[in-house]
Amino acid sequence: MRALQMAVGIVAAAALGAAAPPASAMIECGMASWYGLEAGATSADGGSVDPSALAAAHRSLPFGTRVRVENLSNGRATTVVINDRGPFTGGRVIDVTRAAAEELAFIDGAIARVRISTLGEAADGELGQIGKTCP
Repeated sequence: MRALQMAVGIVAAAALGAAAPPASAMIECGMASWYGLEAGATSADGGSVDPSALAAAHRSLPFGTRVRVENLSNGRATTVVINDRGPFTGGRVIDVTRAAAEELAFIDGAIARVRISTLGEAADGELGQIGKTCP
């Protein structure tokens, strides 16, 4: 019975399209870039960099925060975990790993306009723009 309930939930979610961020999610809009650090380099959280992981750098979100990143030019989205600090280039709100950039389909363009929204717990006010939409 539980498997049937899960299957119905998955089908229902797929029918609704990409999930919108929860009403309580903090949202920030801006430019994203991807970084090509070598595997094994140390990230700010003390772990090893893994370019194939779905991870990202943000200036202030706590390490371990799960963030939904949506490429506003093509609607592709993925979930990443904050494990590093950055970006250090002005005008950027998040740096994602190569794997995340591939999922978001901006690997060739190097940057993309994105909406990021927190999933789960994150400290109040950590993201610059609070709301549901991006200009």
